[in-house]
Amino acid sequence: MSLVLARDRGNPLLRYVALGVVAVVMLYPLLWLIGASFKSNTEIFTEVGFWPSQFDLTAYAKGWKTSTEYTFATYFLNSFLITIPRIIVTVISCVLVAYAFARFEFWGKKFLFSIMVGTMMLPLIILRLPQYLMFKELGWLDTYVPLILPSAFATDTFFVFMLVQFLRGIPRDMEEAAQIDGCNALQLLWHIIVPLLKPAIISVIVFQFIWTMNDFMGPLIYLSTVEKYPVSLALKMSIGATEEVEWASVIAISVVALIPSVGVFFLAQRHFIEGATSSGVKG
Repeated sequence: MSLVLARDRGNPLLRYVALGVVAVVMLYPLLWLIGASFKSNTEIFTEVGFWPSQFDLTAYAKGWKTSTEYTFATYFLNSFLITIPRIIVTVISCVLVAYAFARFEFWGKKFLFSIMVGTMMLPLIILRLPQYLMFKELGWLDTYVPLILPSAFATDTFFVFMLVQFLRGIPRDMEEAAQIDGCNALQLLWHIIVPLLKPAIISVIVFQFIWTMNDFMGPLIYLSTVEKYPVSLALKMSIGATEEVEWASVIAISVVALIPSVGVFFLAQRHFIEGATSSGVKG
């Protein structure tokens, strides 16, 4: 009996040790990235350790200025000009479509839902050519419209699917009571459903923010003016700007570019985890 109790007491400790080791392994590349931003090119390619020989912010200053006439402040602003409107239209369109699939009965509902789920399996690359040709005919190339407009039509089907699954787990008691009081469908959505969907909506915001900030292929295809580049393209441009790349500056600005995504994740961490793992409200 005592051996069993001792084993039970030891298991949590072993689990914490194992989790700690895994955490260090997973976080080490990030720690190395931060340390490398203070190193010279020679140190970066010759030393495995993340601790630099000296802490010098010169790389951050050079990286921020870039080799163009614009600083990274311009590129960060461009990224936010793409990301924030895209998040807004994504949330509105995906919530409306998910609400329709989860709460209304209409002809072809199961078929349409199956098609929507099927589109999640399509590689995005096969849509690039027809989309490019369409936006070219509309005269929207070298603008942010092609990067934002598709999300206004609930094309991010993963988010729709996630919201539908969340809605299916929400009891209809409050909605039925509100209907008796005279609420219509939109009033039910705004006053009842949206507050209950808060964790899932925050998950959508976090995912879309990170994906859009890290998007490289979309801006590369549709944008041609350097002044309109987001951070992802500006980073690539800084690597190929000179014959000898100052990797410390590139890494330094990469660390700065990670800050918004990491900050948004940690600010919304509690709601994000709840929305990603839950499929309804708890009684």
